[in-house]
Amino acid sequence: MSKRPGDFLRVIDLTREEIISLLDRAIELKKGLREGRNHVPLKGKILGLLFEKPSTRTRISFESAMYHLGGECTFLSSDNLQLSRGEPLKDTARVLSRYLDCLAVRTYGHEIVEELAEWASIPVINALTDLHHPCQALSDIMTVIEKKGSDLSSLKIAWVGDGNNMAHSWIETAGRLNFTLYLACPEGYEPDPEIIKEASEAGNSNIIVTHDPVEAVKDADVVNTDVWASMGQEKEADERKKIFAPFQINSKLLSNAASDAIVLHCLPAHRGEEITEDVLEGEKSVVWDQAENKMHLHRALLEYLDI
Repeated sequence: MSKRPGDFLRVIDLTREEIISLLDRAIELKKGLREGRNHVPLKGKILGLLFEKPSTRTRISFESAMYHLGGECTFLSSDNLQLSRGEPLKDTARVLSRYLDCLAVRTYGHEIVEELAEWASIPVINALTDLHHPCQALSDIMTVIEKKGSDLSSLKIAWVGDGNNMAHSWIETAGRLNFTLYLACPEGYEPDPEIIKEASEAGNSNIIVTHDPVEAVKDADVVNTDVWASMGQEKEADERKKIFAPFQINSKLLSNAASDAIVLHCLPAHRGEEITEDVLEGEKSVVWDQAENKMHLHRALLEYLDI
């Protein structure tokens, strides 16, 4: 389905220049908020949050972002809408467009946000699907810039774990911003090859998939991971624990990274599974800055979409 201009469904919906501008603006807005500067360009605007999946950081960071910009939020659980009784997405999209100024959607199938975007007359933001998590990836790279500087081309970033929606959005980010990205995944759990192909065609040939976590982490400036079983995969959790055990971010694996490497995790973390307690709470971990930056990135995105 086609994407209407103004929607944000995937990282590659933005050009390299737009991403850099968005990241610069997020950092500027963060500084302004800490200095007490009041910036309310969205006064009188309403953001709808249509969520089918539970959320802590994504929901609250969007709500806080909108309030800091002077706007309001309304939370829409799909269980409490007529969608739960079979109302078509296209009808919901057109009705919500009459009430709201923007819609952020957290759901399962990526085709759901695509259909909502096709029929809505307001901007639609992908707040997570099973295929992509673009807002998270951009707020993560904002954290990398804060800690490592803006010359991303000199960095080696390692993704260790499942080739999931976060891996896909990191691949697209690498395609746009041209840093070296190693993805270490167990056999059978690699990212979608078509997404890698698209990112490579965007100009970045430094996207490497391996089954060896040591190879990925070797001399890496950034080490990143996520849960082994995403929402909707709970029945696979026990099997995945066995398969993914060699891909745990622990002090032994991390010793292969650069001495000043940072560790990312988009949270929530399962301590003792994909990451150990000592690493998550250690001096290399920047996960709390990473979590905060979701709000600042969302502020910049909502401002950019000019809702």
